[in-house]
Amino acid sequence: MEVQIEQVIREKIISSIEKQPPSHTRREVDLPPLKGKALAVIGMRRAGKTTFLQQCRAEKLLAGRSPQRQLYFNFEDERLIGMKASELHRIPEALFKLFPQPASVPKVADEPLTLYLDEIQVIPGWESFVRRLLDDGGYEVYISGSSAKLLSREIATSMRGRAWETSIYPFSFLEFLRHHELEKPEMKTLSSKQSGLMDYHYGRYLKIGGFPEAQFLEEAHRRQLLQGYVDVLLLRDVIERHEVRNPTALRWLLRRLLSSPAGLFSVTKFSTDLKSQGLSVSRESLYSFLAHLEDAFLLHTIPVATDSEKRRQVNPRKVYPADTSLIPVFDRSGKANTGHALESLVFTDLLRKQAEVAYVRNAEGTEVDFLARYPDHSEELIQVCATVDDAKTLAREVRALEHASSRYPRAKKLILTLESRLPFPSVPERIAIMPAWQWHLMDRSL
Repeated sequence: MEVQIEQVIREKIISSIEKQPPSHTRREVDLPPLKGKALAVIGMRRAGKTTFLQQCRAEKLLAGRSPQRQLYFNFEDERLIGMKASELHRIPEALFKLFPQPASVPKVADEPLTLYLDEIQVIPGWESFVRRLLDDGGYEVYISGSSAKLLSREIATSMRGRAWETSIYPFSFLEFLRHHELEKPEMKTLSSKQSGLMDYHYGRYLKIGGFPEAQFLEEAHRRQLLQGYVDVLLLRDVIERHEVRNPTALRWLLRRLLSSPAGLFSVTKFSTDLKSQGLSVSRESLYSFLAHLEDAFLLHTIPVATDSEKRRQVNPRKVYPADTSLIPVFDRSGKANTGHALESLVFTDLLRKQAEVAYVRNAEGTEVDFLARYPDHSEELIQVCATVDDAKTLAREVRALEHASSRYPRAKKLILTLESRLPFPSVPERIAIMPAWQWHLMDRSL
């Protein structure tokens, strides 16, 4: 067994060092220049975490780092079954034996050894090995995996503050354009033809979504692929991991949540609905199911904007899927659901921008889709509306923003819509209307 593991380690090291990194669509993710911490790449299954590790390695190679000091190692290999954390030291040791660094070349000798450890959760106790590398110095460590064991809150606990979490989401609109070899337009000189093209491609993005593997599939095959993603996630990351004893109730909950994107959800009301169908499940179990689904990055929920913890708990939460491509897989109504899909895209981009997000319920009975608070302390009140053609609908969106502005006077007020035709209808001066795709692509600091 030991001989086999040693041989597999050697083969994987040689393969990683000698092969060029695979081509990939570059992801727009900023990495902090932190020393003494491992970078934990987290996110939903199949969102592109492994590819992002390869991107990080490729960028360091382009910057002049030595290939012998940039090791990608994937532990999802049946030949490594049974490997223990106490044997992980063999990996850097085997690398140094295979590719000794000459002391006569200071640049190479002084470089840290960067390890990209993919699917490392299959090795029980791996955390101690990574912490020891960080304590020893001379190492940079990137870790990722598809298991729920690598969720951010567990990383924070197991790594004892020695990990920095970076989330990978399905493609943003900019990454979608890049993947389809389309150029980002220059906003300052945007022509009507370019706007029309962006309208078209954004419509495709709204439908296809951002999962890399789904980009060039026909609709039927795409749905089959996405259904498989959800089935695997549900089984491995929720049912098996958390030993769920009522999978029927869990699946009912999942269907309800993913078939009602951007909708309000109340555990109490859903529990009552289940009982009316003859399915009894405690509210505590439903709260746990919801938390498990969020932990697996399949969906996200946001609370009402309030300083009162009691009000936050009492009010329903709004629910958004991880990607708009999942909506038609679970929504069998036959409706286009364009407005809710658009709202979901905007929400996911707010997550990418690291905003703290809530929805606003005004005392006057109106609502604003998003209150976004950014790391630089700026704020935006955002309404999402598929079309602004209907005067009554537009007036309702404007009224809600004006009501909310009294509570959040510093916030910019935006209405994001699906179309880019000009001119837009007249609105109060301090409210901006723009196509959602333009908001996705713009520098928020502008």
